[in-house]
Amino acid sequence: MTATGDPALDADALDAAFAETMRRTGASIGALYLLAPDGNLLCLDVLSGVPVELASPWTRVPLASPAPVADAVREDRLVWIGSQEEMVRCYPRTAMALPYPLALVAAPVTGARRWGSLLLMWPATRPPYMTQRERGNINSSCRRLARLLEESAEPGGAAARREQPRAVSAGTGRREVSPEPAAADYVERLPGGSCALDLEGRITYVSSGACELLGREAGQLLGTLPWQSVRWLDDPTYEDRYRAAVISREPVSFTACRPPNHWLDIHLYPDASGISARIVPTGDAHAPPSPAPRRTTPTAVPARAGRLYQLTHLAAGLTEVVGVQDVVDLIADQIMPAFGAQGLVLSTAEAGRLRITGHRGYPAETIRRLDGLPLDTTFTPAGQALGSGIPAFFANPEEMRRTYPEAPVVSGKKAWAFLPLIISSRPVGVCILSYDSPHEFPAEERAVLTSLTGLIAQAFDRARLYDIKHDLAHGLQQALLPRGLPTLDGLRVAARYLPATRGMEIGGDFYDLIRLGDSADAAAAVIGDVQGHNVAAAALMGQVRTAVHAHATLGTPPDQVLDRTNRLLTDLAPDLFTSCLYVHLDFARERVSLAGAGHPPPLLRLADGATRAVVVPPGPLLGVDPDAVFPLVEIPLTRGMLLALYTDGLVERPGADLEDAITRLAQHLADADDSDLDGLIDTLLSKAETTAQRLDDIALLVLQCD
Repeated sequence: MTATGDPALDADALDAAFAETMRRTGASIGALYLLAPDGNLLCLDVLSGVPVELASPWTRVPLASPAPVADAVREDRLVWIGSQEEMVRCYPRTAMALPYPLALVAAPVTGARRWGSLLLMWPATRPPYMTQRERGNINSSCRRLARLLEESAEPGGAAARREQPRAVSAGTGRREVSPEPAAADYVERLPGGSCALDLEGRITYVSSGACELLGREAGQLLGTLPWQSVRWLDDPTYEDRYRAAVISREPVSFTACRPPNHWLDIHLYPDASGISARIVPTGDAHAPPSPAPRRTTPTAVPARAGRLYQLTHLAAGLTEVVGVQDVVDLIADQIMPAFGAQGLVLSTAEAGRLRITGHRGYPAETIRRLDGLPLDTTFTPAGQALGSGIPAFFANPEEMRRTYPEAPVVSGKKAWAFLPLIISSRPVGVCILSYDSPHEFPAEERAVLTSLTGLIAQAFDRARLYDIKHDLAHGLQQALLPRGLPTLDGLRVAARYLPATRGMEIGGDFYDLIRLGDSADAAAAVIGDVQGHNVAAAALMGQVRTAVHAHATLGTPPDQVLDRTNRLLTDLAPDLFTSCLYVHLDFARERVSLAGAGHPPPLLRLADGATRAVVVPPGPLLGVDPDAVFPLVEIPLTRGMLLALYTDGLVERPGADLEDAITRLAQHLADADDSDLDGLIDTLLSKAETTAQRLDDIALLVLQCD
């Protein structure tokens, strides 16, 4: 197959292949996501089976987000979710925004490069497993889509994406036919009312009985959305029932009140071509059996259900952010596109000024002019919005120019939403969404933005506090660890510290290399681990390292160094225990002396490659027993020998045997290239799979005698 050179024809071929995939798999809903040029965002390109409006919360999915389509691309694997229960367990955030019974698969679309992800969904009535044949069909379809994308790629290799997602019919429903008079007469004779809706929610047929029960003429209903033409159905609860029917493809029923007190049971029967609805008075003997439990209608704020799910989806995302940059990225990647904005400025209130902490869609010169403005500035509405706590919306430059004549010129935008970030009457910052063209802000959109602003404020304030604590912890950790290790003739050294990826990224692991005496005949190496991952652990680590260093420089033997440090800790009673391994290198006597306090054994690799763990009789942890004894062990110091000292974060894993883990680490050390000790450390860390989530911090010190 060759490229046509015509983007329209290439798009048609892609759409046809996508529709064929849906037909072959029997999927009720399908979507094709393509990677943005920067490779960090998945953008919805093709959609089938549901209106584009229903997919608005998921038109842009960050590649780093915990979502099936993102995992499929990021991990290059097929993601299968067989039930709503599995969705809740594996992807709680997605389940919150998609609370319907269904099954889905997300598969990577990969050829010569990564292109994106294919998403297919089925009603929950299908088997909760996938056969090998189905997997093969989906994988072959993804390869075909990848080939088509490669053939239509723009110069530079990027896929030719559409500005907006395109709805494609998969042709899985029945062909539309004009109702025959007999069929119309049949419907008219039925008690109650009947009507039909397409998958967009528009009414395509309505019986006279339905007109009577709904209180509208056929001309007022046909071609409209029920919640727009029938005012008392303008409630997110009812719209949500329609969404549930469209997405799950299962019958749904609910009860609605037509003012003043006429209660109606409405039953929805969906398939791939649309929805058939039956409307009967509540309690009618001729009513069809309810396909789902009847729900009463609670009082709700009149807003589109799509917006509410969008708000839920974005709120779930805001609960997962950690630092300020995470907040900026989430607003830019999800909230901006959700509301059609092209620009973002996120500012914080500091010392009476607005300091910009993040932005998108603005040139650097504009940001420099806006950064550091006083809170009472009349240059832009930002300070006024923050001071009053009231959001400000400007639909076009003329509205802005009336009060702030310079702002449109500097900004270069055509519409703005100034959203103050307030927590318990305390201003923390302001979020500004801007648009490249005039933009009206309907009341519903303003309400959703205002609600979202409170969540952004909470996330932003929490993120700022985290960043402050993280910077403090990082500075404390770096201050307590040695800035550099001494250079000793005949000894090559490398060290590494990795914080845990959870909590404050600070811990009690430490290492040190100490020159003993004025000559180069002796040195000491020490490694230890204070219990905990907080400031208290780091502070105690500093005390332990100082005590060990002080006793070591006096030439004290290893067992006595640990004994004296232990007595100091028991006197301090810190309520935290410490493991430690002390190694004395005597180059003159060619001996290595070791003593340990509850610490994992060091690994020894000889010049011939033979590698083993050094058996060091374990002494108790430091700070437990003031009368503890720490046995001393000696081994020969030979040319080319290598010692690896490490903390338990390198080998301990939940459910894994510690001795087996140490044996594996010894094998990795035996196989590693020792020409570059930093490279050797990289190898050990990668083999131990420490690059993902770490529950514990890690210290590693490697010594080699030349």
